[in-house]
Amino acid sequence: MFKLALKNTLFYKGRSIATAALTFVSTMLFILFISLQDGSHNSMLENSLKIYTGAIEIYSKNYRDVGGNEYLIQDAKAITDKLAKIDAIEAFSTRYETYGLFSSKEYSAASMVAGVEPNKERVLSSLESALKEGRFLDENSGNCIYMGAELVKKLKLGIGDEVAFVGSASDDSFAADIFKLCGVFKTGLFEFDSSASFVSRGYFDKLINGYNKASYITIKLKNIDDAERVNSQILKVLDDENLESLTWKTLMKSMVEMMEIDAIFGYISLSLFLVVIFFVIMIYGFINISSRIKEFGVLRSIGLSKKNIFLLLFYEIFILSTISVLLATPIAAYICYYYNINPVVIEGIADMYKDYGLVSDEIPFNFDIFTIFWNVTVVYMLNILSILYPYIYINSFKPVEATRHV
Repeated sequence: MFKLALKNTLFYKGRSIATAALTFVSTMLFILFISLQDGSHNSMLENSLKIYTGAIEIYSKNYRDVGGNEYLIQDAKAITDKLAKIDAIEAFSTRYETYGLFSSKEYSAASMVAGVEPNKERVLSSLESALKEGRFLDENSGNCIYMGAELVKKLKLGIGDEVAFVGSASDDSFAADIFKLCGVFKTGLFEFDSSASFVSRGYFDKLINGYNKASYITIKLKNIDDAERVNSQILKVLDDENLESLTWKTLMKSMVEMMEIDAIFGYISLSLFLVVIFFVIMIYGFINISSRIKEFGVLRSIGLSKKNIFLLLFYEIFILSTISVLLATPIAAYICYYYNINPVVIEGIADMYKDYGLVSDEIPFNFDIFTIFWNVTVVYMLNILSILYPYIYINSFKPVEATRHV
Protein backbone atom coordinates (compact mmCIF):
# COMPACT_ATOMS: atom_id res chain seq x y z
CA MET A 1 0.00 0.00 0.00
CA PHE A 2 2.82 2.39 0.83
CA LYS A 3 4.41 2.01 -2.61
CA LEU A 4 1.05 2.55 -4.31
CA ALA A 5 0.46 5.66 -2.15
CA LEU A 6 3.90 7.01 -3.07
CA LYS A 7 3.17 6.38 -6.74
CA ASN A 8 -0.16 8.22 -6.48
CA THR A 9 1.50 11.13 -4.71
CA LEU A 10 3.97 11.52 -7.55
CA PHE A 11 1.32 11.03 -10.23
CA TYR A 12 -1.12 13.67 -8.92
CA LYS A 13 1.50 16.42 -8.72
CA GLY A 14 -0.87 19.38 -8.57
CA ARG A 15 -2.88 18.02 -5.66
CA SER A 16 0.26 16.89 -3.86
CA ILE A 17 1.99 20.26 -4.14
CA ALA A 18 -1.11 22.18 -3.00
CA THR A 19 -1.67 19.90 0.02
CA ALA A 20 2.01 20.02 0.97
CA ALA A 21 2.09 23.82 0.65
CA LEU A 22 -0.96 24.24 2.89
CA THR A 23 0.56 21.93 5.50
CA PHE A 24 3.88 23.75 5.27
CA VAL A 25 2.27 27.16 5.84
CA SER A 26 0.04 25.96 8.68
CA THR A 27 2.97 24.26 10.44
CA MET A 28 5.14 27.36 10.17
CA LEU A 29 2.44 29.72 11.40
CA PHE A 30 1.35 27.43 14.21
CA ILE A 31 4.86 27.04 15.62
CA LEU A 32 5.68 30.76 15.28
CA PHE A 33 2.39 31.93 16.77
CA ILE A 34 2.66 29.71 19.85
CA SER A 35 6.31 30.65 20.28
CA LEU A 36 5.53 34.37 20.10
CA GLN A 37 2.59 34.05 22.49
CA ASP A 38 4.56 32.03 25.06
CA GLY A 39 7.57 34.32 24.68
CA SER A 40 5.59 37.50 25.31
CA HIS A 41 3.93 35.97 28.38
CA ASN A 42 7.24 34.75 29.78
CA SER A 43 8.81 38.15 29.17
CA MET A 44 5.92 39.94 30.88
CA LEU A 45 6.14 37.65 33.89
CA GLU A 46 9.93 37.79 34.21
CA ASN A 47 10.01 41.58 33.92
CA SER A 48 7.34 41.98 36.57
CA LEU A 49 9.01 39.52 38.94
CA LYS A 50 12.35 41.26 38.50
CA ILE A 51 10.93 44.67 39.43
CA TYR A 52 9.73 44.02 42.96
CA THR A 53 7.54 40.94 43.47
CA GLY A 54 9.38 37.83 44.59
CA ALA A 55 8.92 34.30 43.30
CA ILE A 56 7.68 33.46 46.82
CA GLU A 57 6.69 35.75 49.68
CA ILE A 58 5.99 34.91 53.32
CA TYR A 59 3.29 36.81 55.25
CA SER A 60 1.50 36.65 58.54
CA LYS A 61 -2.01 35.42 57.83
CA ASN A 62 -4.51 38.23 57.19
CA TYR A 63 -1.81 40.79 56.41
CA ARG A 64 -2.69 40.80 52.72
CA ASP A 65 -6.44 40.95 53.39
CA VAL A 66 -6.63 43.20 56.44
CA GLY A 67 -3.19 44.78 56.87
CA GLY A 68 -2.16 46.75 59.92
CA ASN A 69 0.59 46.50 62.47
CA GLU A 70 -1.04 43.58 64.31
CA TYR A 71 -0.31 41.36 61.30
CA LEU A 72 3.38 42.18 60.95
CA ILE A 73 5.91 39.36 61.17
CA GLN A 74 7.27 39.84 64.68
CA ASP A 75 10.39 37.66 64.56
CA ALA A 76 11.76 37.94 61.04
CA LYS A 77 15.20 36.59 61.95
CA ALA A 78 13.78 33.27 63.13
CA ILE A 79 12.24 32.79 59.68
CA THR A 80 15.26 33.91 57.66
CA ASP A 81 17.47 31.52 59.65
CA LYS A 82 15.25 28.66 58.47
CA LEU A 83 15.21 29.91 54.87
CA ALA A 84 19.01 29.96 54.79
CA LYS A 85 19.00 26.16 55.01
CA ILE A 86 16.97 25.64 51.79
CA ASP A 87 19.31 25.12 48.81
CA ALA A 88 16.80 26.07 46.11
CA ILE A 89 16.59 29.64 47.44
CA GLU A 90 19.04 32.04 45.82
CA ALA A 91 18.34 35.07 48.03
CA PHE A 92 15.79 36.51 50.43
CA SER A 93 15.17 39.78 52.22
CA THR A 94 12.79 41.32 54.75
CA ARG A 95 10.70 44.34 53.78
CA TYR A 96 8.73 46.71 55.96
CA GLU A 97 6.02 48.59 54.06
CA THR A 98 3.85 51.33 55.43
CA TYR A 99 1.80 54.18 54.02
CA GLY A 100 1.89 57.85 54.83
CA LEU A 101 1.71 61.37 53.52
CA PHE A 102 4.59 63.06 51.72
CA SER A 103 4.68 66.83 51.49
CA SER A 104 7.01 69.04 49.51
CA LYS A 105 6.93 72.84 49.65
CA GLU A 106 3.81 73.02 47.51
CA TYR A 107 2.35 69.57 47.00
CA SER A 108 1.35 66.49 48.97
CA ALA A 109 0.74 62.88 47.99
CA ALA A 110 -0.06 59.66 49.80
CA SER A 111 2.43 56.92 49.08
CA MET A 112 3.85 53.61 50.18
CA VAL A 113 7.28 53.82 51.73
CA ALA A 114 9.24 50.65 52.32
CA GLY A 115 12.28 49.92 54.40
CA VAL A 116 14.52 47.62 52.35
CA GLU A 117 17.95 46.03 52.63
CA PRO A 118 19.80 47.70 49.70
CA ASN A 119 22.52 45.06 49.26
CA LYS A 120 19.95 42.26 49.06
CA GLU A 121 17.63 44.23 46.78
CA ARG A 122 20.43 44.42 44.23
CA VAL A 123 20.07 40.64 43.87
CA LEU A 124 16.33 40.28 44.44
CA SER A 125 14.83 43.06 42.36
CA SER A 126 15.58 45.52 39.58
CA LEU A 127 15.11 48.59 41.79
CA GLU A 128 18.74 49.61 41.37
CA SER A 129 18.81 49.01 37.61
CA ALA A 130 15.63 51.12 37.31
CA LEU A 131 17.63 54.15 38.51
CA LYS A 132 16.84 57.16 36.37
CA GLU A 133 18.51 59.97 38.29
CA GLY A 134 20.68 60.34 41.41
CA ARG A 135 21.84 57.17 43.16
CA PHE A 136 20.50 53.98 44.69
CA LEU A 137 20.43 53.36 48.43
CA ASP A 138 23.15 51.71 50.49
CA GLU A 139 23.33 50.52 54.08
CA ASN A 140 24.51 53.97 55.25
CA SER A 141 22.11 56.12 53.23
CA GLY A 142 20.56 57.64 56.36
CA ASN A 143 17.47 59.69 55.55
CA CYS A 144 17.92 59.34 51.79
CA ILE A 145 14.77 58.32 49.97
CA TYR A 146 14.58 56.52 46.61
CA MET A 147 11.35 57.54 44.91
CA GLY A 148 9.33 56.61 41.82
CA ALA A 149 9.54 59.02 38.89
CA GLU A 150 5.80 59.68 38.71
CA LEU A 151 5.61 60.38 42.45
CA VAL A 152 8.56 62.78 42.14
CA LYS A 153 6.71 64.51 39.34
CA LYS A 154 3.58 64.88 41.52
CA LEU A 155 5.57 66.41 44.37
CA LYS A 156 7.68 68.60 42.04
CA LEU A 157 10.90 67.42 43.62
CA GLY A 158 14.50 67.46 42.42
CA ILE A 159 17.54 65.51 43.55
CA GLY A 160 18.68 66.87 46.93
CA ASP A 161 15.28 68.35 47.81
CA GLU A 162 13.69 67.58 51.16
CA VAL A 163 10.27 66.03 51.60
CA ALA A 164 8.32 65.68 54.86
CA PHE A 165 6.80 62.33 55.81
CA VAL A 166 4.03 61.59 58.31
CA GLY A 167 2.90 58.05 58.97
CA SER A 168 2.54 55.50 61.76
CA ALA A 169 5.16 53.41 63.52
CA SER A 170 4.87 49.69 64.26
CA ASP A 171 3.49 50.48 67.74
CA ASP A 172 0.76 52.70 66.21
CA SER A 173 2.43 55.92 67.35
CA PHE A 174 3.12 58.75 64.92
CA ALA A 175 6.24 58.59 62.82
CA ALA A 176 7.45 61.76 61.14
CA ASP A 177 10.69 62.73 59.45
CA ILE A 178 12.30 64.81 56.76
CA PHE A 179 13.74 62.72 53.93
CA LYS A 180 16.19 63.86 51.31
CA LEU A 181 15.58 62.75 47.73
CA CYS A 182 18.71 60.88 46.64
CA GLY A 183 17.47 58.81 43.73
CA VAL A 184 14.62 58.49 41.24
CA PHE A 185 13.61 55.21 39.60
CA LYS A 186 11.39 54.36 36.68
CA THR A 187 10.35 50.74 36.18
CA GLY A 188 7.73 51.31 33.48
CA LEU A 189 4.87 50.18 35.75
CA PHE A 190 2.95 53.42 36.05
CA GLU A 191 1.12 52.60 39.29
CA PHE A 192 4.30 51.43 41.00
CA ASP A 193 6.30 54.46 39.85
CA SER A 194 3.61 56.82 41.11
CA SER A 195 3.10 55.26 44.54
CA ALA A 196 6.32 53.71 45.84
CA SER A 197 9.43 54.97 47.58
CA PHE A 198 12.20 53.26 49.55
CA VAL A 199 14.48 53.93 52.49
CA SER A 200 17.36 51.85 53.81
CA ARG A 201 16.12 49.62 56.65
CA GLY A 202 18.95 50.59 58.95
CA TYR A 203 17.53 54.12 59.16
CA PHE A 204 13.88 53.25 58.63
CA ASP A 205 13.76 50.80 61.56
CA LYS A 206 14.67 53.62 63.95
CA LEU A 207 11.89 55.78 62.59
CA ILE A 208 9.09 53.22 62.76
CA ASN A 209 10.50 50.93 65.46
CA GLY A 210 10.68 48.07 62.99
CA TYR A 211 13.57 46.09 64.44
CA ASN A 212 13.27 42.40 63.55
CA LYS A 213 9.79 43.04 62.17
CA ALA A 214 8.66 42.78 58.58
CA SER A 215 5.58 43.20 56.46
CA TYR A 216 6.75 40.16 54.57
CA ILE A 217 9.83 38.28 53.44
CA THR A 218 10.51 38.08 49.72
CA ILE A 219 12.38 35.18 48.15
CA LYS A 220 14.21 34.69 44.86
CA LEU A 221 14.66 31.13 43.63
CA LYS A 222 17.49 29.62 41.63
CA ASN A 223 14.85 28.26 39.25
CA ILE A 224 11.41 29.88 39.19
CA ASP A 225 9.89 26.69 37.75
CA ASP A 226 10.49 25.11 41.17
CA ALA A 227 8.23 27.64 42.92
CA GLU A 228 5.49 25.21 43.92
CA ARG A 229 7.88 22.53 45.12
CA VAL A 230 10.02 24.97 47.12
CA ASN A 231 6.93 26.62 48.55
CA SER A 232 5.81 23.27 49.97
CA GLN A 233 9.26 22.83 51.46
CA ILE A 234 9.12 26.32 53.03
CA LEU A 235 5.72 25.67 54.60
CA LYS A 236 7.06 22.44 56.04
CA VAL A 237 10.16 24.12 57.45
CA LEU A 238 8.23 27.07 58.93
CA ASP A 239 5.59 24.80 60.49
CA ASP A 240 3.63 27.83 61.72
CA GLU A 241 -0.12 28.12 61.12
CA ASN A 242 0.08 31.90 61.58
CA LEU A 243 2.27 32.26 58.49
CA GLU A 244 1.45 31.79 54.83
CA SER A 245 3.87 31.35 51.98
CA LEU A 246 2.59 32.33 48.54
CA THR A 247 4.05 31.80 45.09
CA TRP A 248 4.02 34.33 42.27
CA LYS A 249 0.91 32.66 40.82
CA THR A 250 -1.07 33.93 43.81
CA LEU A 251 0.84 37.16 44.30
CA MET A 252 0.34 38.15 40.67
CA LYS A 253 -3.08 36.60 40.25
CA SER A 254 -4.45 39.41 38.07
CA MET A 255 -1.54 39.14 35.67
CA VAL A 256 -1.76 35.34 35.56
CA GLU A 257 -5.49 35.59 34.80
CA MET A 258 -4.85 38.21 32.14
CA MET A 259 -2.24 35.97 30.49
CA GLU A 260 -4.61 33.00 30.63
CA ILE A 261 -7.40 35.03 29.00
CA ASP A 262 -4.98 36.32 26.38
CA ALA A 263 -3.81 32.74 25.75
CA ILE A 264 -7.41 31.53 25.38
CA PHE A 265 -8.23 34.22 22.82
CA GLY A 266 -4.99 33.45 21.05
CA TYR A 267 -5.81 29.74 20.87
CA ILE A 268 -9.35 30.53 19.66
CA SER A 269 -7.98 32.70 16.85
CA LEU A 270 -5.43 30.07 15.96
CA SER A 271 -8.03 27.31 16.12
CA LEU A 272 -10.17 29.17 13.59
CA PHE A 273 -7.17 29.43 11.35
CA LEU A 274 -6.39 25.73 11.71
CA VAL A 275 -10.03 24.80 11.09
CA VAL A 276 -9.91 26.78 7.85
CA ILE A 277 -6.70 25.01 6.84
CA PHE A 278 -8.23 21.66 7.83
CA PHE A 279 -11.34 22.18 5.69
CA VAL A 280 -9.29 23.47 2.77
CA ILE A 281 -7.14 20.33 2.85
CA MET A 282 -10.18 18.11 3.33
CA ILE A 283 -12.19 19.76 0.53
CA TYR A 284 -9.20 19.64 -1.75
CA GLY A 285 -8.75 15.95 -0.90
CA PHE A 286 -12.46 15.34 -1.39
CA ILE A 287 -12.40 16.91 -4.86
CA ASN A 288 -9.40 14.79 -5.70
CA ILE A 289 -11.04 11.63 -4.41
CA SER A 290 -14.22 12.43 -6.32
CA SER A 291 -12.23 12.36 -9.53
CA ARG A 292 -10.74 8.98 -8.57
CA ILE A 293 -13.91 7.04 -7.73
CA LYS A 294 -13.53 4.80 -10.79
CA GLU A 295 -9.93 4.08 -9.75
CA PHE A 296 -11.01 3.06 -6.25
CA GLY A 297 -13.83 0.96 -7.72
CA VAL A 298 -11.30 -0.99 -9.76
CA LEU A 299 -9.06 -1.44 -6.71
CA ARG A 300 -12.00 -2.75 -4.69
CA SER A 301 -13.01 -5.08 -7.59
CA ILE A 302 -9.56 -6.70 -7.73
CA GLY A 303 -9.65 -7.46 -4.02
CA LEU A 304 -8.59 -4.43 -1.96
CA SER A 305 -10.57 -4.19 1.26
CA LYS A 306 -11.97 -1.05 2.86
CA LYS A 307 -9.06 -1.21 5.29
CA ASN A 308 -6.61 -1.20 2.37
CA ILE A 309 -8.34 1.83 0.87
CA PHE A 310 -8.05 3.63 4.20
CA LEU A 311 -4.37 2.70 4.42
CA LEU A 312 -3.84 4.00 0.90
CA LEU A 313 -5.37 7.38 1.77
CA PHE A 314 -3.53 7.43 5.09
CA TYR A 315 -0.15 6.81 3.46
CA GLU A 316 -0.79 9.47 0.84
CA ILE A 317 -1.53 12.17 3.44
CA PHE A 318 1.24 10.84 5.69
CA ILE A 319 3.83 11.21 2.94
CA LEU A 320 2.74 14.75 2.08
CA SER A 321 2.46 15.81 5.73
CA THR A 322 5.87 14.38 6.60
CA ILE A 323 7.58 16.16 3.72
CA SER A 324 5.95 19.48 4.69
CA VAL A 325 6.67 19.12 8.39
CA LEU A 326 10.29 18.13 7.78
CA LEU A 327 10.73 21.29 5.73
CA ALA A 328 8.73 23.67 7.93
CA THR A 329 9.85 22.58 11.41
CA PRO A 330 13.61 23.34 11.13
CA ILE A 331 12.88 26.71 9.53
CA ALA A 332 10.29 27.67 12.16
CA ALA A 333 12.50 26.32 14.98
CA TYR A 334 15.45 28.39 13.77
CA ILE A 335 13.28 31.54 13.62
CA CYS A 336 12.07 30.85 17.18
CA TYR A 337 15.63 30.26 18.35
CA TYR A 338 16.94 33.41 16.65
CA TYR A 339 14.24 35.68 18.04
CA ASN A 340 14.54 34.03 21.44
CA ILE A 341 18.11 35.34 21.58
CA ASN A 342 17.41 38.54 19.61
CA PRO A 343 13.90 39.64 20.68
CA VAL A 344 11.65 41.59 18.35
CA VAL A 345 11.65 45.27 19.37
CA ILE A 346 8.42 47.22 18.96
CA GLU A 347 9.10 50.81 19.89
CA GLY A 348 6.52 52.29 22.26
CA ILE A 349 4.60 49.09 23.05
CA ALA A 350 5.67 49.25 26.71
CA ASP A 351 4.08 52.69 27.08
CA MET A 352 0.83 51.39 25.61
CA TYR A 353 0.60 48.34 27.85
CA LYS A 354 2.48 49.41 30.99
CA ASP A 355 -0.61 48.91 33.16
CA TYR A 356 -0.59 45.23 32.18
CA GLY A 357 3.00 44.66 33.22
CA LEU A 358 4.79 45.25 29.94
CA VAL A 359 7.91 47.13 30.92
CA SER A 360 10.04 46.43 27.90
CA ASP A 361 9.76 47.10 24.19
CA GLU A 362 11.36 43.70 23.53
CA ILE A 363 9.13 40.74 22.71
CA PRO A 364 11.12 37.49 22.58
CA PHE A 365 9.99 34.23 21.03
CA ASN A 366 10.00 31.13 23.20
CA PHE A 367 12.25 28.34 21.89
CA ASP A 368 11.06 25.10 23.45
CA ILE A 369 11.55 21.71 21.79
CA PHE A 370 8.58 20.14 23.59
CA THR A 371 6.22 22.94 22.46
CA ILE A 372 7.40 22.60 18.86
CA PHE A 373 6.88 18.83 19.07
CA TRP A 374 3.24 19.12 20.16
CA ASN A 375 2.61 21.83 17.57
CA VAL A 376 3.79 19.45 14.84
CA THR A 377 1.69 16.63 16.35
CA VAL A 378 -1.45 18.79 16.13
CA VAL A 379 -0.82 19.50 12.44
CA TYR A 380 -0.29 15.78 11.80
CA MET A 381 -3.54 14.92 13.56
CA LEU A 382 -5.56 17.48 11.60
CA ASN A 383 -4.18 16.24 8.29
CA ILE A 384 -4.98 12.63 9.13
CA LEU A 385 -8.49 13.57 10.24
CA SER A 386 -9.00 15.31 6.90
CA ILE A 387 -9.13 11.93 5.08
CA LEU A 388 -12.07 10.58 7.11
CA TYR A 389 -14.88 12.18 5.12
CA PRO A 390 -13.36 11.39 1.68
CA TYR A 391 -12.90 7.78 2.90
CA ILE A 392 -16.56 7.54 3.98
CA TYR A 393 -17.64 9.05 0.65
CA ILE A 394 -15.68 6.49 -1.37
CA ASN A 395 -17.18 3.59 0.55
CA SER A 396 -20.69 4.89 -0.09
CA PHE A 397 -20.26 3.41 -3.61
CA LYS A 398 -20.38 -0.31 -4.30
CA PRO A 399 -17.33 -1.56 -6.26
CA VAL A 400 -19.31 -2.24 -9.48
CA GLU A 401 -21.09 1.10 -9.18
CA ALA A 402 -17.76 2.87 -8.64
CA THR A 403 -16.16 1.28 -11.73
CA ARG A 404 -18.98 2.72 -13.86
CA HIS A 405 -18.68 6.19 -12.31
CA VAL A 406 -17.83 8.91 -14.81
